[in-house]
Amino acid sequence: MLEAAQRLAQGRLVAFPTETVYGLGADAENPEAVARIYAAKRRPADHPVIVHLAPDTDPGYWAASIPPEARRLMAAFWPGPLTLILPRAARIPGTVSGGQDSIGLRCPSHPVAQRLLHAFAVLKPHGCGGVAAPSANQFGQVSPTRADHVRGEFPDLDEQALMILEGGPSEVGIESTILDLSRLDRGVGPVLLRPGHVTAAQIAEVLGVAPALPDAAAPRVSGSLKAHYAPRTPLALMDRAALLDWLRGGLGGARLAAVVFEDGGELPQWPGVDWVAVPADPRGYARDLYALLRRLDVRGYDGIVLERPPAEPAWQAVNDRIGRAAATFQGLGIRRPGSA
Repeated sequence: MLEAAQRLAQGRLVAFPTETVYGLGADAENPEAVARIYAAKRRPADHPVIVHLAPDTDPGYWAASIPPEARRLMAAFWPGPLTLILPRAARIPGTVSGGQDSIGLRCPSHPVAQRLLHAFAVLKPHGCGGVAAPSANQFGQVSPTRADHVRGEFPDLDEQALMILEGGPSEVGIESTILDLSRLDRGVGPVLLRPGHVTAAQIAEVLGVAPALPDAAAPRVSGSLKAHYAPRTPLALMDRAALLDWLRGGLGGARLAAVVFEDGGELPQWPGVDWVAVPADPRGYARDLYALLRRLDVRGYDGIVLERPPAEPAWQAVNDRIGRAAATFQGLGIRRPGSA
């Protein structure tokens, strides 16, 4: 772990596991190192990254102020999959926040991440080192939940350019919840900018008020673009009945992966259709989602169709991710028999 921490201190890249997804890390106070993240991911320079902190690191070094609401949420959910957007301290370079005056802070619970963050922090004279780490994948693509996913995303970066720490499959499987608290002093209450494993209901239980939906003046944050989290294979969402009706028309020689919830019923066997059954459990679905999309992505399908999950609070984070993935594509582009 010391070698990985030393690499970060030298301005180099280290990919590491968290409980959500694997992150592509660099010294958050080193603009040149953070720029290497953006270059490797082909990420727009105005799209912020999240700074990861060890449990014993003072977030007050990074934030200009930490309101009581943030302290309560840190006590309730850190270490864990909750990112808080706070006013950025003047000493912190704007490269981590896309030039904004806010900053995203998170304390991951994965033991490998914690050991790395602690080892890196002690190398800093102030002892408050933080690691900027968006998901370790090409921008807009499916996030990695295993170390081999990361290696496949950056074939041009050798072991000297990118060290990858092994930590097994990510337990949560989708990115952290992002909550904006940067505008409390302007009368704007907590705003849920990205749903995740920590739900709006859990946040409301701690704060006594439900977080609002994003507004036009909300800070830009990771994963907030309309099209995101997408495989390379065209992907669409359909209700079960609509999917079955659509498939009855035939695929004209195309191959399709149809991902549906397990319900114990018989599924029709149609040419070109491979059924993939997944459990109807939102947390289990989230944990396996990205690994499943990656497996299907390399099998030569002409399209992937996901059965649309319920429009219920428990499914909010999953619906957010797959909705953005589907928004990347204009339909599946599969030609039907007899079509012009």
